[in-house]
Amino acid sequence: MNKLYLFGIGGTGSRVIKALTMLLACGIDINNYEIVPIIIDPDAANGDVTRTVQLLRNYKQIRSDIGLTAEGSSFFKTNIEELSPGQNYKFDLGDTNNKKFGEYINVNALDQSNEALVRLLFSEANLEADMEVGFKGNPNIGSVVLNRFVDSEEFQDLANNFKAGDRIFIVSSIFGGTGAAGFPLLLKNIRNVPSTFPNYKLLQDAPIGAVTVLPYFNVNVEEESSIDGATFVSKAKAALNYYDVNVSGNNSLNSFYYIADNHTTSQENNEGGTGQKNQAHFVELASALAVVDFCNESSMQLECTNGKAENPMYKEFGIQNDALVFGLDNLAPATGHLLNVPLSQFTLFTLYMSNKLNDATGQNWAKNLGLNSIIGSSFYSHLSQFISDYVDWLDEMGKNQRSFLPYNLKVTDSNLFDFINGYKADSGFLDKGGKSYGRFDYMLSKVDKEIDGKSSGNKRLLDLFFLATLELIKTKYKF
Repeated sequence: MNKLYLFGIGGTGSRVIKALTMLLACGIDINNYEIVPIIIDPDAANGDVTRTVQLLRNYKQIRSDIGLTAEGSSFFKTNIEELSPGQNYKFDLGDTNNKKFGEYINVNALDQSNEALVRLLFSEANLEADMEVGFKGNPNIGSVVLNRFVDSEEFQDLANNFKAGDRIFIVSSIFGGTGAAGFPLLLKNIRNVPSTFPNYKLLQDAPIGAVTVLPYFNVNVEEESSIDGATFVSKAKAALNYYDVNVSGNNSLNSFYYIADNHTTSQENNEGGTGQKNQAHFVELASALAVVDFCNESSMQLECTNGKAENPMYKEFGIQNDALVFGLDNLAPATGHLLNVPLSQFTLFTLYMSNKLNDATGQNWAKNLGLNSIIGSSFYSHLSQFISDYVDWLDEMGKNQRSFLPYNLKVTDSNLFDFINGYKADSGFLDKGGKSYGRFDYMLSKVDKEIDGKSSGNKRLLDLFFLATLELIKTKYKF
């Protein structure tokens, strides 16, 4: 099985990895790639990073509990693995905790001429910057710290494990510090990997894609904060000029994806730490779809020679109409074809799990499954937490100025199939079991007979709901 090494740089990188993990739980197709997330963020306590790491751990535990392989169609079908076991999907940036930037580079130990040069290149505010919570919008600081990538154990692990057919994808924002600095440095280090490294030629000519996220949110004004949302656009413009020469201008990337939103919601101004928990945004979901698109791109389109893409591609993302509130019906046809069915399946699954499962133990399919023994198990606990995080993720995307509201998660028992906003469910006049959860239970019993003997336990639970929701979505809605 080939791997996609997925670098998520900074807070935006973590949130896009989170969105992709949600899509993988839905069973979206990524061409049978195994995903290896690598989070690069100097802020070890970053709330966005913590939430993403916990989601990844729950996802991995669920797969372990069901013993699922990445074959066929199912929820959680894609394997997610760590690059370096025990690192919690994080890249080790070295000792930045409780250090100011000047201490990190040991400026006071430099000789007089080198210290003078450093003080010319970096302001006193830069040298006094506390790196424990990241680079706080200063890519000049980030470039120094992140340039140690090639010397890290993680890069050695990447070089040792990289195989023909593997791919690399980089997620970063362009209007902060960590992402703007980390992306071009990471790309440069991979394309110019020393010949002393294992598999250096495979890395040099690896298919590499990237999504660069332009400003899509703002931050509240705080006089004491070093993060100023008013500079986001100017920083993005400066970075784009640099990328024009050093990224897209030299054919370093096979596929380069751009995304932004000019309808920006203000987030709380947290310089980092546990308080930085930005609410989810559709831009992050769309950025995750760039990863999916890259995985499904033909290998013929992603060939490189001496570190240069032979056929570089540049892509943007758009919705059908410039609506501030939209759902599945406003996605472009290609996006809808990819997203509508799996996302709706998993959402329907979460509705049953949240509202009806505890009342279903008397159903024949539940007795055959042994549902009573599953409820209360470790597997059930991890699955319930993942579902809770998924529901929160959907809810948060609906609270931005650009609101993505594909579903009504407050449907009643009698109108379950009205849960997809913008779509009217087929009336199903002759539907057996009824028009709501009764119909769902009928479909679960039907599928239960079809898969009898093919799976059991935890895996059987997900098989039942995947196949039942697939049948319900395809017969009830005309996507």
